[in-house]
Amino acid sequence: MTEMNINKELSVLVIPNTVYLNRTDITLKISKKIGSEIYKRVAADDFYGIALAVREGSTEGLYSEEDFYQVGTLIKIQNAKAMKDFYQIKMEIVERVEVDELIPEGTNYRATYRLIPDIMDLDPEDEEDILKHIKYLVSEISENFKGSKTYVEQVNKLDDITKIIAYVFPYMRISLEEKQALLEIRSLKEKSLKFLDILIGQKEAVKFQMEMAAKFNEEMSKRNRENMLKEQLRAIQEELDDVEGGSGKKDYRQLIEEADMPEDVKEVSLEELAKLERQGPHSSEENVIRNYLDLLVALPWGKSKIKDIDIEAARKLLNEQHYGLEKVKDRIIQHLTVMKLKQNKQGSILLLAGPPGTGKTSLGKSIAEALGRKYVRISLGGVKDESEIRGHRRTYLGALPGRIIQGMKRAGERNPVFILDEVDKIRAGINGDPESALLEVLDPEQNDTFSDHYLEVPYDLSDVFFIATANSLRDIPGPLRDRMEIIEVGSYTSHEKFHIAKNHLIGEVLEDHGLDDTQLQIEDEALKTIIEKYTREAGVRGLKRQLSAVARVTSEKVVLGTVDLPYVVKSDMLYDILGHELIAQQQAGKNNPPGVVTGLAWTPVGGDILFIEGAFMPGNGKLTLTGQLGDVMKESAKISQSLIRSRLAFHLEGIEFDKKDLHIHVPSGAIPKDGPSAGVALLTTIASLVTGRKVDPKLAMTGEISLRGAVLPVGGIKEKVLAAHRAGINRIILPNDNENDLDDIPQDVKDDIKFIFAETVEDVISETIGIELPKPVMYSMTSNQITGGAGA
Repeated sequence: MTEMNINKELSVLVIPNTVYLNRTDITLKISKKIGSEIYKRVAADDFYGIALAVREGSTEGLYSEEDFYQVGTLIKIQNAKAMKDFYQIKMEIVERVEVDELIPEGTNYRATYRLIPDIMDLDPEDEEDILKHIKYLVSEISENFKGSKTYVEQVNKLDDITKIIAYVFPYMRISLEEKQALLEIRSLKEKSLKFLDILIGQKEAVKFQMEMAAKFNEEMSKRNRENMLKEQLRAIQEELDDVEGGSGKKDYRQLIEEADMPEDVKEVSLEELAKLERQGPHSSEENVIRNYLDLLVALPWGKSKIKDIDIEAARKLLNEQHYGLEKVKDRIIQHLTVMKLKQNKQGSILLLAGPPGTGKTSLGKSIAEALGRKYVRISLGGVKDESEIRGHRRTYLGALPGRIIQGMKRAGERNPVFILDEVDKIRAGINGDPESALLEVLDPEQNDTFSDHYLEVPYDLSDVFFIATANSLRDIPGPLRDRMEIIEVGSYTSHEKFHIAKNHLIGEVLEDHGLDDTQLQIEDEALKTIIEKYTREAGVRGLKRQLSAVARVTSEKVVLGTVDLPYVVKSDMLYDILGHELIAQQQAGKNNPPGVVTGLAWTPVGGDILFIEGAFMPGNGKLTLTGQLGDVMKESAKISQSLIRSRLAFHLEGIEFDKKDLHIHVPSGAIPKDGPSAGVALLTTIASLVTGRKVDPKLAMTGEISLRGAVLPVGGIKEKVLAAHRAGINRIILPNDNENDLDDIPQDVKDDIKFIFAETVEDVISETIGIELPKPVMYSMTSNQITGGAGA
């Protein structure tokens, strides 16, 4: 057949969503109406026509010229047969054509065209290789489908690359645009390679779909099996309930009767049980009601058994488990005594406040052991949600009771020792203020009817012994702090740390590392060196870590057999075990120049000494302060300068303050410093500097000063005195009102230090630089009274 014996104008046949490749035969099954119309249109042209695809989104039956692709195929209908429900048309795809012009014909179109056959640019060898690849890929893809054997055999019989492409093409799941693009490629080589790429993509897509289908089928089988087993289990349980003559739901009624609930709570429980009994077998409310009833029957409701408190046994237990802290233990014993007199009822709510690692939480555990009560602890550090305390409403999915009610459920009795750890680290968040929720918990006047959002019935917490712990009182709101009896737990002295390590920590560390005292021993001097030079803390956690490091090194040596047992750790061995010393302790100077004074400071990890240095130079009366000092400390320096100018006026005749600059520096500039207790030391520094008199380097001091020259009391005396003793100080100036604080100082420390008590700055100047100044007196002038100096 040639182009000459076919009409130049043929009818356009539109078969939606379909593209035909040339050199193949196709059998169509279409509706009788459309099939009859196609047959009539092509019959006038010797059964030839142009098959064109239309673009996606075109309206069927109302096509415009823009909807048609310009490249299609020349077809010839070989046979058309009207069947019962459809029209069967067998046609030959003759050649690819390009439409020159579309001519409207009613609702249809005719077209003029020209043939555009393939460009045969493929070598026979390349054609053979591509044929092999196509057949291999078709075989690989077909393995995933049942009944594809006949199809693969037919493909393997084809040796013409154009025919094999046309035969496989209709079965490929690609878009209409991709099909049209393949049709429009004239180069046989390019078309073959493009077809290979599509086949490879089809192979990967089919593989992925088969894997997903396998996983889905496996999951569905697993779910069906689980559902079947659950139904069988439910049927077995129902059968067992019938045989035993009862129902599982009736158990709740018995548990409610045995729970010793108050009448109002019992009434609510029975109402919930009635709701449960009305639920259907697959009700979504059933589990919610069951969880609620489980909580109600699990909580302790009945009255607690009154246990006699053995005060002597409690004191003995506290002394065994906690070395030092005598005042703290006395307060606890006093509290237990009150509870004994009130027949074991809680006297008040305790707050143990102090630095980390000082044994606050373990003290609570010891109290529980001494009372013979259950111990419950919850950590409140970082809690920002009120529902953590009060619980969630039961209407929420996954609702839970608050931590207080959960703790009572764990305790199983109404009077446990309940530790509220890190109560100072609670923060208000977007979901409410948990600190405010604690007000009801810790108020003895309210906590007998504590309301939890999940529980929704009042719960009595009045028998609970609450012990809160905190590191800082400043971070606890006033109303919450007001509800608790505060017991301050101070930092341990080096002496106390030594005994704690000797009696408690070393034994714990040896046990934790699988050792005993026949394998590792630490000399007393080595232990003291670890405390003084390898730790700096108020508690003993860091000390335990260093002892653990010693134990780890020893464990290695014991396992390798490189040392004789017992392995005795001495002071001179610590560098090899722990490395260089971590703490450089400040020591008193030997010969301080004028303007250098030793002060005392309090830190969260204990006391320390600090040196205050001054320099006097020509200038215009400017006061310079360095060393990262806070506002309060700067004000103390200004007060000291004013007092020196007023008190030493007659002793400084040659000094003009308005022509001299004063510079005061406190070393360790990277560490912020603040507080009023450096006032006495700042005053002495300026006095020593301007008079040129040295201050005894073994003399340290602390105290606040006022503008009228009074020396006012300060805090942290115990820690400051211990730091001074450690640094080799033998005399300390303290405010007169701090004399009672010496009761807290260990006797061995007091024996080594002379304490000097000052009431005014004149006492301080007399003791430090040896200048006797008259104290301010009152003068009478007619009806008015004025004071000398800064006043009295």
